[in-house]
Amino acid sequence: MALFGRKKDKLANNNNKKKEMPAGLWTKCPECQAPTYKKELANNLNICPKCEFHCTLNSKERIDLLIDHGTFQEMDANLLSADPLQFKGPKTYKEKLDADRRATGLRDAVITGHGKLQGKRIVIAVTDSRFIMGSMGSVVGERITRAIEYATENKLPVLIVSGSGGGARMYEGVFSLMQMAKTCGALSKHAREGYLHISLLTNPTMAGIMASFAGVGDVIMAEPKALIGFAGPRVIEQTIRQKLPEGFQRSEFLLAHGLIDMIVDRKDLRDRIGNIIEYTHINASVKRAEVF
Repeated sequence: MALFGRKKDKLANNNNKKKEMPAGLWTKCPECQAPTYKKELANNLNICPKCEFHCTLNSKERIDLLIDHGTFQEMDANLLSADPLQFKGPKTYKEKLDADRRATGLRDAVITGHGKLQGKRIVIAVTDSRFIMGSMGSVVGERITRAIEYATENKLPVLIVSGSGGGARMYEGVFSLMQMAKTCGALSKHAREGYLHISLLTNPTMAGIMASFAGVGDVIMAEPKALIGFAGPRVIEQTIRQKLPEGFQRSEFLLAHGLIDMIVDRKDLRDRIGNIIEYTHINASVKRAEVF
């Protein structure tokens, strides 16, 4: 009986150990729905090991991926969104801002700054879809504009990494919409001065973001299978009452139809962007030599 009791206690302890296993160790790929160990996914740069879908990276992870360690210096971090419309709904705009600040540790939906990429100085802006879907309000537009102006003044290339499903931020009305023109105006001046703008489109890049700074790069690259467009495919189908082609608005479809220049795997981004910056630098030096 004592032996039976010990076996019973051991079985109970084993059952307790199983119940005590921490939750949240696994996640599902949004593309193929395959379960993946979170640590394995993180070690693979958030690329699904089963179907190679590029899952979302947040803005800080993007900067760590692209910018040389210890060289990044953030700009305009203290800019905060106002509430010009005193917007009210199920939640007020102020409540949404406060909630997303607590959840993400960000002050708004973009981080801007300058640093080095493979030893080359660069200005970078990265939107973050965790903060009100990465939408562009007055602070997002102002930060990006200031970053572009800094790049122009210092004769530096600009890399803007877009991952926004929110477009222009409706809570700020026309103050949000005017950021589309403002950012493009700053990029136009940057281009007239002869400096490089690389636009990297990630999943998803939609609406007012795609219709402004994300769509006007000298080089427009995208990660594989990223959703890119203005209105979503379901909205378009409901509007035109037709079935859209297979893969519509995905990176591969847009590359085939000329909207983007290249698709680059996340693991190759640093090398590819570094090569483009190096090439344009050499080309600019050759042109200056020809002039003189």
